[in-house]
Amino acid sequence: MHEYRNVLIRLRAGDGDREIARLGLMGRVKVASFREHARSLGWLEAELPLPEPEVIALSLCAAAKRPSSTVSKAHPWREQVARWMAAGVEGVAIHAALVREHQFCGSYSSVYRIMRDIAKAQPRTDLTVRLSFKPGEAAQVDFGAGPFLVHPDGQRRRTWAFVMTLCHSRHQYVEFVWDQTVATWLGCHRRAFEWFGGVPERVIIDNAKCAIIKACRFDPQVQRSYAECAEGYEFKIDPCPPHDPQKKGIVESGVKYVKRNFLSTREFRDLADLNAQAQAWVLQEAGVRIHGTTRQQPMDLFALERALLKPLPPQAPDLGVWQCVTLHRDCHVKFDYKLYSAPFALVGKELWLRATDNCVTLFDDYRLVATHARGQRPGERLTTKDHLPPEAQLFFARDREWLGTQALQIGPYCQQVIDWLLSDRILERLRAAQGVIGLAKTYSAQRVELACRRAMAHNSPYYRTVKTILSSNSDRLPMPDHSIVPTYAKARFVRDAASLFTPDTHNPQQDLLH
Repeated sequence: MHEYRNVLIRLRAGDGDREIARLGLMGRVKVASFREHARSLGWLEAELPLPEPEVIALSLCAAAKRPSSTVSKAHPWREQVARWMAAGVEGVAIHAALVREHQFCGSYSSVYRIMRDIAKAQPRTDLTVRLSFKPGEAAQVDFGAGPFLVHPDGQRRRTWAFVMTLCHSRHQYVEFVWDQTVATWLGCHRRAFEWFGGVPERVIIDNAKCAIIKACRFDPQVQRSYAECAEGYEFKIDPCPPHDPQKKGIVESGVKYVKRNFLSTREFRDLADLNAQAQAWVLQEAGVRIHGTTRQQPMDLFALERALLKPLPPQAPDLGVWQCVTLHRDCHVKFDYKLYSAPFALVGKELWLRATDNCVTLFDDYRLVATHARGQRPGERLTTKDHLPPEAQLFFARDREWLGTQALQIGPYCQQVIDWLLSDRILERLRAAQGVIGLAKTYSAQRVELACRRAMAHNSPYYRTVKTILSSNSDRLPMPDHSIVPTYAKARFVRDAASLFTPDTHNPQQDLLH
């Protein structure tokens, strides 16, 4: 109000309106209006003391009258509108409520004006403080939507921009990826640290599922894979409070800068071309611009900050994805559409699975229970036979190779029976061959060999025939002189292969007893 006080001094000295306006203190019309205002209050009397600036300001505010055209028609419902605004009701809904409940006939503009006046009268609660960071102290990370490109599977899919920005220098690492999985998140961190040539003290992140299991202001739960990454690279994870992205405003602005200054004017053939152009853009354009906040080039500040970053570990940490899985009754767990076996004694329990690029390991709490090579194709089943129940191990152990070895140990005639059973081109006779070998446990290998010799002599190399010979002790009888030379004929769709070599009136069981 000092200009009004100076004008008042001139008025008391007898200066005219034009002379005061020529001095640049106030326009002629405004001087004339203020002269009348000062005369009405007796301020032009020279013997009276000059009023203080506060008194002048209060008098002018009281004298100012708002034009009737600027007063909202919704003024009678000002208190109600204020309560609705405090409850978060939008202006369109407030206007509709006034029309519906109070027969309000004004426009939405009148409601907007009174809402604006109420907002100006209220104290500001969205105040903020700009944070400053020391060199090497922190980096901020965020994902942003990228362009649509043709995926290797032939479909057009959206890409995502991973952006890590050093808080002091504003130097960026930008990489476009297909998804936001844990494996992608960890891989982007590794490549970002290698890009900067060091690791910051802490990494400020949002509450993405690939990093934070449970978002909480005071006690957030970090994803186990990301915690292992932080331990390997020796940085601290600093998640923002929920619904408070201003805490990582540096990278938020960096993501917008990538979208508006890089993506908006370029075209890309594929993901590799997109990332190649992004890295060149960071070094040649974004890194050498004058940053709006620091007023320096990010690359110049980064040259000083790089020496203060933590050095990379001598050997890159083996970053693995941890996931809690359940061992199903088939003794396998499912991960990434592939199946991996674990000991049958743990069926029904929750296990921890850790997957790297080449290996998958399973833990019962912290006890290692299984290790597998990483599956290469969806639906692949990787099984360790020792993980299966004893019955299943025995079943899978009695394969064709095992049968051939056991038959060879018993004798040549047993080997002929097994070979005949396994060479059937129509019927799978694996169980029959297993049954013949299993008879050696009940009887003996010598008797099974004799039974197989008699069965082959009668051209009936079947499990039922060998079992009948053994159960009736026919294997102990001498072989007949008119033994039939085996022709290895394989009957098809007949009741009994022995009927091919004997008349209908002949009983084949009698031959087996000779």
